[in-house]
Amino acid sequence: MIKKKITVAKGDGIGPEIMEATLRILEAAGAQIETEEIEVGEQVYLSGNTSGISRASWDVVRKNKIFLKGPITTPQGGGYKSLNVSTRKFLGLFANVRPCRSFAPFVRTRHPNLDLVVIRENEEDLYAGIEHQQTDEVVQCLKLISRPGCEKIVRYAFEYARQNGRRKVSCFTKDNIMKQTDGLFRTVFNEIAGQYPEIQSEHMIVDIGTAKVADTPEDFDVIVLPNLYGDILSDITAQIAGSVGLGGSSNVGEECAMFEAIHGSAPGLAGKDIANPSGLLHGAIMMLTHIGQPDVAQKIYNAWLRTIEQGVHTYDLYHEDTSTHLAGTQEFAQAIIANLGKEPLTVQPVRFHEAGPIVLPRYIRVPARQKELIGVDVFLHWRGRDPEELAKELQEIRQQAVFLSMVTNRGIKVWPDGFKETFCTDHWRCRFQVSEGATMVKQHIVDLLRGADEQGLDVIKTENLYSFDGVPAYSLGQGQ
Repeated sequence: MIKKKITVAKGDGIGPEIMEATLRILEAAGAQIETEEIEVGEQVYLSGNTSGISRASWDVVRKNKIFLKGPITTPQGGGYKSLNVSTRKFLGLFANVRPCRSFAPFVRTRHPNLDLVVIRENEEDLYAGIEHQQTDEVVQCLKLISRPGCEKIVRYAFEYARQNGRRKVSCFTKDNIMKQTDGLFRTVFNEIAGQYPEIQSEHMIVDIGTAKVADTPEDFDVIVLPNLYGDILSDITAQIAGSVGLGGSSNVGEECAMFEAIHGSAPGLAGKDIANPSGLLHGAIMMLTHIGQPDVAQKIYNAWLRTIEQGVHTYDLYHEDTSTHLAGTQEFAQAIIANLGKEPLTVQPVRFHEAGPIVLPRYIRVPARQKELIGVDVFLHWRGRDPEELAKELQEIRQQAVFLSMVTNRGIKVWPDGFKETFCTDHWRCRFQVSEGATMVKQHIVDLLRGADEQGLDVIKTENLYSFDGVPAYSLGQGQ
């Protein structure tokens, strides 16, 4: 077999130690890889590079396509962008995959039958990071959900389930509140689920779904979620399985993939030879299956299970009831190496039957729909407190084709027929809609903005209101 060249970054804190241990195990197991090392993280940040990675290192990652990364430290303070987020977005790594399994009784957990996979959309949602301070009292973060983003991650979840013999895919959203964004995610899930009749599918509201995972995780198999919910749920599942420190993840795109531990750099443990390398090792095992070396991945995973079963544990797992030996980082790695070729005796060994990247069909853009401008939301920075007073000012700028239909504050309708008990900030949404029988054009918006300026009103943003094929495509105000 020709060796596969991969990019390696040791990272910060405990990163170099656990990377050394992981690479030793991979070499001893016969992994057919060749490594090319780059530097990322804290030292790159502190050298003046706010992204934490140089252009030359980007070129190496893009050339080799496969990236095994240790945990990094992002310096405190503004101006430093998360390298993890940047890598996922720049390389189009749309799927974050986190298998989570309990290892009872050797790793303590209340859920000994937990065995599920969290598949999280990785590029959009609130993690687009588009934020603005709009008034003295209000900031915003834009939640962006796209149909291509939804289609890719949902189809990936079903293909993952099919490739790995999983029986069910669950989808968690909050579409009862966010009917446009999370509503799109659920709509796409329902569409694609119908194309996989052999796999069970279900949808849950994310809050009760997460509660059920925390209570009865054995009821779940594969869970697919938008970005933020997936980030939260994947850490919850790792923790209730016994330890976040054991979790590895893959970040997969159409061309590149990145593999890592889900934990941080733990600088307080650095240099003490006590860190557990298991999270990064599990990321490396996922990497081996991705590059077509499932036999090596299986050998390492079963040797790791045998080591855990023997009670050889690092400090984070050590407990007098289940442990026989307290091992340091490198000693633990050596114990795994000694068990290569062996399988666990009391827990189920793993079997990787299929390997290689999941290849999705190219996204086909949906046919264009009839789009019609039917209104505009004008957002104001206004320091008054009486919505009636604001509405009176706004009536002065209305146009013949549009009328003021609603004023909200933080999404709550305060005019007309608002409640005096509603607390208002200095951030107001003023909705103008097309009059019955009239046709609205963008010049009407320009005229509204000119009128607002003449009235001394501080417009901070606008959002056009559209219908698609005659169906309004925007949210109502709460109470509307």
